[in-house]
Amino acid sequence: MIVDVFAAAGASPSSVAITFEVLATANRVLGGQGREAAFAVRAFGEAAGAARAFVSGLEPAPGGPADLVIVPGLALASEAAVAEGLARPELAAAREVLAAAAARGAEIAASCSGVFLLAQAGLLDGRRATTSWWLAPAFRRMFPRVMLDTDPLVVRDGPFTTAGAAMAQLDLMLALVGRHAGTETAARCARFLVVDERRSQLPYMAISLLAASDAQVAQAEGWARSRLREGLRVEELAAAVGLTPRTFARRVVRATGRSPVRFVQQLRIEQALELLATTRLSFEAVAHQVGYAEPSTLRRLLRAEGVRSPRRPQARG
Repeated sequence: MIVDVFAAAGASPSSVAITFEVLATANRVLGGQGREAAFAVRAFGEAAGAARAFVSGLEPAPGGPADLVIVPGLALASEAAVAEGLARPELAAAREVLAAAAARGAEIAASCSGVFLLAQAGLLDGRRATTSWWLAPAFRRMFPRVMLDTDPLVVRDGPFTTAGAAMAQLDLMLALVGRHAGTETAARCARFLVVDERRSQLPYMAISLLAASDAQVAQAEGWARSRLREGLRVEELAAAVGLTPRTFARRVVRATGRSPVRFVQQLRIEQALELLATTRLSFEAVAHQVGYAEPSTLRRLLRAEGVRSPRRPQARG
């Protein structure tokens, strides 16, 4: 299949390099099995010349329309940077390329701030998508018609596949390889590249950074953190910051992407992980300290969110 990679000026170098490296590795795996290469790759954008240095080992790409267009991370790390970057002529031109590709039925994939480009082109309206967790509040304000879910690393909805932060480009590429060259090829690529299985962005999120986008949600976060051992009710949280429960719930969802219940749950998980990593408290004591009467509840939540058992502090002799 023909793959076009958008190499924008200032794009994340690691995200661009990962894109080509995974595709080249997939072709090598297939070649070692006596099979034809699956990916013929081209680059477009202001940094396409530099990006072509990564194309060695890939099949020369023929002319004609692409079957798959990939947008690596654009290295726009804040709301201000995203707003400024999306106004650049190069990205405006790329939106036209993406819209035309989607209209003819091509697949489109993006990670991190590159997902904003797809959303601005109107391609994600009414669809599920993900992006970097810390950009989620800005994304929701800018593109309310997109069903943003920042928990997964990779989300597929129809012909569109999106991924989280810049290094989630690796997870995105392995998902694409699995779809178009087979899951065994993707698994072999992961082994060659020494990639552990990762399912979620949740272990890496800092809920306080998300809450900071709304002053009253941030105030509620601080109030709740000091009372995690207690049975916190949504009505109490709302009253503590002078909001009705309904308004508070709406503001929490807009700022963090979570319901108030899950918002408090995430605060408890963060506190538990910190205590497990920095103290000698038993798991049971930690669970009680963050508000869970049954330690099994905390274990289940950690497993559900893909959090491995935290390392305990080492004894010093």
